[in-house]
Amino acid sequence: MAVAVSGGVDSMTLAVLAHRVQPATQIFHAISPAVPFQATDRVELHAKREGWQLKIIDAGEMEDPQYLANPANRCYFCKTNLYDRVVENTTLTVASGTNLDDLGDYRPGLIAAQEHQVCHPYVEVGIDKATLRAVADDLGLVDLKDLPAAPCLSSRVTTGIAIDASLLPVINQVEEALRKQLTDQYSLEGVRCRIREGEVAIQLESSVGIGFLSGQFDESAVVVRKLFEQAGFPDQVQTVVFEPYEKGSAFLIETLDVS
Repeated sequence: MAVAVSGGVDSMTLAVLAHRVQPATQIFHAISPAVPFQATDRVELHAKREGWQLKIIDAGEMEDPQYLANPANRCYFCKTNLYDRVVENTTLTVASGTNLDDLGDYRPGLIAAQEHQVCHPYVEVGIDKATLRAVADDLGLVDLKDLPAAPCLSSRVTTGIAIDASLLPVINQVEEALRKQLTDQYSLEGVRCRIREGEVAIQLESSVGIGFLSGQFDESAVVVRKLFEQAGFPDQVQTVVFEPYEKGSAFLIETLDVS
C-alpha cells in the first residue's frame, strides 16, 4: 500500500497503522505553498520516528490554470495533480485518509480519487472522525489525536478569487501570529484568515463566547495589516474584520468549474 499524507490526523494515523502492519508501505507527502510548513514538519518528524519510506513530491497544482482559477471544485484539480504524481511513483494501491464523516461534505477531491482507483480504508471499515481519533490515541499518537482540522491554505481564499502562491504563506503567518496572541485570552480552538475582495476576515473558533465588540481586536488588526503589507499585499487589507468561525464560508458554489 502507498499512503498519501497531508500532515493531518486522518492520513497520518492511517500511515502509522499501515506501516506498523506492513513496513513496506510507501508514504507520500506533497509540498506546496498551499501546505503549511507545520504539516510538512509533522510528517518528517513521524517519518523519522516510525521509519517510513517517505517520498516528498511536488504535486504541481500551482502550474495548473484550472486550480489557480479557484473554482468551487478546486479540490478536484488539486487531488488530480496529487494522485497523478503519486501513481507515477508507485505501483502499489494508493490509500487516502478519507473517513465516513467526509462523505457528508462536498468533496470534489473524491472524484479524482475514484478516477485514480484510490482506496479509502476508513470508509471501507466504517470509521468516522471520532473513532479514528480514538485509534490515534490507542496507537500512542498523542500529538495527533486532538489535532484540529487544517484544510490547505488555498481553502482560505474565496472561490472565484485567483490563487496567488506568494499570498498563501502570509495567510499561514497571520494565523500563527493570532493563535499565539489570542489563544490564552479566548480559549481559541481555531483561527482562519479568509481572503475576500479587498478584505481579510479573521474567523475565530472558541470554546467560550466571544463578543466581537467594536475595537476589541484593534491590536490584532494591526498585526494582520503589518504582515500583509510587509509581504507586498497592502491592497488586500483595506478592510480587516473579525468574526465567528463559519465552516466553508470561502466556498461559493456559483464558481463551480464543470469544463
